[in-house]
Amino acid sequence: MISDFPTFTAAAVQAAPVYLDAAATAEKAARLIGEAAGKGAKLVVFPEVFVPGYPYWNWITDPVTGGAWFEKLVRASVFLPGPEVDRIASAAAEHGVHVVIGINERSPVSLGALYNTLVFLGPDGRMLGRHRKLVPTWAEKLTWTGGDGASLRVYDTEIGPLGGLACGENTNTLARFALLGQGELVHAASYISLPVAPPDYDMAEAIKLRAQSHSFEGKVFTVVSTSTISDEIIAEMEKVRPDARQLLERKSSAYSGIIGPDGREVVPGLIDDEGIVTAEIDLSRCIQPKQMHDITGHYNRFDVFSLTVNRRPLAAVSTTDAPTTPREAETPEAPLALEGDQT
Repeated sequence: MISDFPTFTAAAVQAAPVYLDAAATAEKAARLIGEAAGKGAKLVVFPEVFVPGYPYWNWITDPVTGGAWFEKLVRASVFLPGPEVDRIASAAAEHGVHVVIGINERSPVSLGALYNTLVFLGPDGRMLGRHRKLVPTWAEKLTWTGGDGASLRVYDTEIGPLGGLACGENTNTLARFALLGQGELVHAASYISLPVAPPDYDMAEAIKLRAQSHSFEGKVFTVVSTSTISDEIIAEMEKVRPDARQLLERKSSAYSGIIGPDGREVVPGLIDDEGIVTAEIDLSRCIQPKQMHDITGHYNRFDVFSLTVNRRPLAAVSTTDAPTTPREAETPEAPLALEGDQT
């Protein structure tokens, strides 16, 4: 619930990770947080699975060959909480900024489950929450497990109601509406560069279009952050497929920028090159457009349409433990936090 309409600077990071090196990527993220804060940013948004990188092998080789690289990614991925996210959180606290960053999150109970997770950090470094991508896109199903509805949440922050989705989720109308219906006014959209799309597909333009659609439909600001593909990543993928460079160097594959509630760029965005896009967000600009089309209010028919979101955390197992002695009944231990618990 918002009672004020703050104005602040947002930053969209367009960068490549230190590939499959979580600790080094966390250090790079910390440096970029400092750089963005130096530009006045109070919100810094990073790409999808920035820590420690995206499984490009899924798109350029067969599942059996890719299996060895899945193991590399599991070994390089991070637990939440864990030291890598702690390093990023300390940078957020040091500079007093909100951070949204993508990670490959390891399951605490399954060696075969990885989550494509967005981590939301407050300006004190505390974790506001996490969102696990609900449905991995196409070839990504070879790597990631789907999340659950527990993380479809909007966070009440000093910069306004903040939510976010990962990559293709930004085409999922109901997922987006679930956030808008909770009062979202600032949306973080995290992506990866994907040059291996069909020849007539402009990835950068598609990313921009999705952000414009969400902003225009919901009358919100969208901060888009997309990763780039470094020579280091290409060199690694050449170990998988000799012509990887030809596949991965395609231009117009990454877009980062900030879209206003009218569906237009607040400032010109960045295509392909590494950098940080910053722009001022004035949440009062969300008011007037909603007078005409407020799809979560007067411009809807909730007697005709309804959306139900299951936000119960899902876990591999749930347990009910009975005390074995009267003394244990008097002083029960705290329940064990299971994998699907909302943090």
